[in-house]
Amino acid sequence: MNASVDRSFKLTIAYDGAEFAGWQVQPQEATVQGCLQKAFKRLTGEEIQVIGSGRTDAGVHAVAQVASCCVAWRDTAEQLMRALNTQLPDSIAVREASDAAPGFHAIRDAIGKRYRYQLQVGGVRDAFDYRYRWHLHGNLDIDPMRMAAQRIVGVHDFKSFQAAGSVRKTTVRDVRACDVIVSQAADEDASKLAIEVEADGFLYNMVRNIVGTLIEVGRGKQSAAWVDEVLAARNRDLAGPTAPAHGLFLLRVDYPKS
Repeated sequence: MNASVDRSFKLTIAYDGAEFAGWQVQPQEATVQGCLQKAFKRLTGEEIQVIGSGRTDAGVHAVAQVASCCVAWRDTAEQLMRALNTQLPDSIAVREASDAAPGFHAIRDAIGKRYRYQLQVGGVRDAFDYRYRWHLHGNLDIDPMRMAAQRIVGVHDFKSFQAAGSVRKTTVRDVRACDVIVSQAADEDASKLAIEVEADGFLYNMVRNIVGTLIEVGRGKQSAAWVDEVLAARNRDLAGPTAPAHGLFLLRVDYPKS
């Protein structure tokens, strides 16, 4: 294959966001996009734009972020994956690379995403896992949290769950799932939770604001039905607090099946 001909690639990327100022390139800051573009520069000598499916914030992680790029590359997609990984820090790994249809765009072509937020409730702080879970003290009542989570599911205006700083044409989103998942921790006095949210798209800090709202219900400060009032109000001040970034993972990005 002629190396002078650009090919479209789809990259699936995992990263630990703790040491990065988010996905998007920023002056004087270490970012995931910046590291990937520097890796391409070292490999090809060219300035390659790597477009992620979304701009994860500082401290947010990804299990399977998806990115698109066009690059002149004469070897296989798997060899591109391997070559990139030799140029990336240990906290970023290209899990998969594949040839994509010309014009593939990681943002425009996405039809859905799923995020996971991880928590530890009670017990002693885990010396290894603390970077990836919000550690809460006291108990949470899981059943009301699950009832509240089901009120999140559906097509709603999520303006109450949008942080300031990102203007969108519409704040209506279709949430396809909002699941509260419990697993027992090694410490019998602690439990580990995951809140997973799947939707056709997300507003700025939407998942972290949903998590903070569900925590208010779990602590008994609000009822499950309160979620209906929050949604109807279209007012960020009425929802719960924003959960910290370090517990959030981009779990999956969905695209139409070819």
